[in-house]
Amino acid sequence: AVVSTQSGHYGRGIRQLLPQIKDVSSGLPQEDEVSDQGSDNGTDDSLDHFDFGLIINKLPNLAELSITYGVRNCGMNFEWSLFEFTQKDCSLLAKAVKSCTHLQILRLQRCQIEDEKARLIISHLLDHPGLRVLDLSHNRIGDKTGRAVGKLLSVNKILEEVNLCDNTIQAEGASAIAFSLKKNSTLQTLNLKLNRIGDEGGRNICQALMKTSTLLHIDLSSNGLGEHVAANLAEVLSHNQSLEHIIISCNKLGVAGGRVLQEGLENNRVLKTFDLRLTEISQQSEHSIMNVIKSNKEKDNNSISV
Repeated sequence: AVVSTQSGHYGRGIRQLLPQIKDVSSGLPQEDEVSDQGSDNGTDDSLDHFDFGLIINKLPNLAELSITYGVRNCGMNFEWSLFEFTQKDCSLLAKAVKSCTHLQILRLQRCQIEDEKARLIISHLLDHPGLRVLDLSHNRIGDKTGRAVGKLLSVNKILEEVNLCDNTIQAEGASAIAFSLKKNSTLQTLNLKLNRIGDEGGRNICQALMKTSTLLHIDLSSNGLGEHVAANLAEVLSHNQSLEHIIISCNKLGVAGGRVLQEGLENNRVLKTFDLRLTEISQQSEHSIMNVIKSNKEKDNNSISV
């Protein structure tokens, strides 16, 4: 867990909080009688982890909480249950986070969180008075959580960053997020990298970008996007005057997609980062796009120096 105060003057890092290990001397079978089949198949009984409510209630000014449920260097004590974010873990954490009204940043990375548990956590954040950053990256959440995040964006009036990188969100979840994004006036960063939103989800996200004026950074890399989304994004580039950073690498936009993006960017004066690596656009289009980006950066630097 990583803990910091609201003022940011100091913090406390805890590398690991271990659950109690079973007593190997309490009449367990001998080593040669034990099969590791249960561990390999993930059939161990669930093992609940630490109740963070015990300490969060003692930290009224807690501003940042970053947790990964797992075990470092477990060695011969390996059990699948050590790495499971249990239902009880989820329930206790959700209640603890809700009670921590000064919390601004919540990161739950690499916890193997699935939809049911993610939705429970989000339900406890709907009326949270201080949360500005929600990071659920590198988990197992899908469209149901996407809809929950959409609801959070529709009711939360201060959330600035949502990171859902490396999950299994598809078109339905992305569309729910896009619907709420149209009405949201605070979100500045949205990370959907390494999901599966496809052309339908990408198209709906682009439609939302046409109406939002606060989002500054969006990452849609590695999402199975194609040429049709490139056309939608080109329209965004022509009209959106707030987006400064777009990452859309590792999508098959193609040569035709590169041309429409090039055309859409001609009159754009605000975009400062446009990551198009491994998108199969032509070198000519990439060169022209990078020239526009360079020009925008130079104009921005000149305006700051003046």
